[in-house]
Amino acid sequence: MTTPAIISERHQLINLAYRLLGSLAEAEDAVQETYVRWYAMSREQQEAIESPGAWLTTVASRICLNLLNSARARRERYVGEWLPEPLPDHTEWTGRTPADPADRVTLDESVNMAFLVMLESMTPAERVAFILHDVFRYPFAEIADIVGRTPAACRQLASSARRRIRAAQAPAAPAARQATVVRAFKAAWEARDVDALIGLLDPDATATADGGGRARTFLDPIEGATAIARAWIEIAHQAPAGVTFLERTVNGRPGLVAQQDGHTLTVYAFAVADDRISRIWAVRNPEKLRPWTAD
Repeated sequence: MTTPAIISERHQLINLAYRLLGSLAEAEDAVQETYVRWYAMSREQQEAIESPGAWLTTVASRICLNLLNSARARRERYVGEWLPEPLPDHTEWTGRTPADPADRVTLDESVNMAFLVMLESMTPAERVAFILHDVFRYPFAEIADIVGRTPAACRQLASSARRRIRAAQAPAAPAARQATVVRAFKAAWEARDVDALIGLLDPDATATADGGGRARTFLDPIEGATAIARAWIEIAHQAPAGVTFLERTVNGRPGLVAQQDGHTLTVYAFAVADDRISRIWAVRNPEKLRPWTAD
């Protein structure tokens, strides 16, 4: 495979690594390490590899699996809740607009925030087996070589992950309806109308924030429509002067972005079912907001 052909695999690898890790920064590092290992081989070693694309995918997946295994210990030390890194639509990138389309993550249902959060509850082996098979259609025989299990065991891992996702995910509202609900939430929030906010929230809704110890936010999830509505009114009262709330696509679904002088302070992702918001994810850790701000 020629050098341009090897580099053309980057788009696939970035998409795979982001889904496995939930972090664009870590995905980029994993893909970079994959290419370092490829170019560290001699020309003879490279030419002996029957399918360089499959080799790159295998190496990237193993790197991600190692990162997932070590991430559990790191996240135990994380301040507050850890959330996946939110991504804008490729037309809305500001601070780190990819010059190459290969650096863009394809925003489909396998990267919406609810899906990525659910992946966080899986074991590393479950996550790798499920993503490789159900999203990227890799056969279990190849997955077995990556995770160090038998094909039958990998099939069980993917099946367990699939059942968990089906049990946790409520049917999502159509995108247009989600946008309408999020727009109404934004209007009620800006009007500081607590009753309107409560009406737009599922009674059992949950709000989770990620500041990573680098931005002020609530550390524990807030549960219940009334508690969330009151918390969001308090957020509105405490917002710095000049903050604006913009409707943006967040991981392929309607969301909101809080900005001040072009600098993104918070990205809000939502899960909407039955015309009500069931989950809110607020990402404030500035390290996770690089694509959203020009600063």
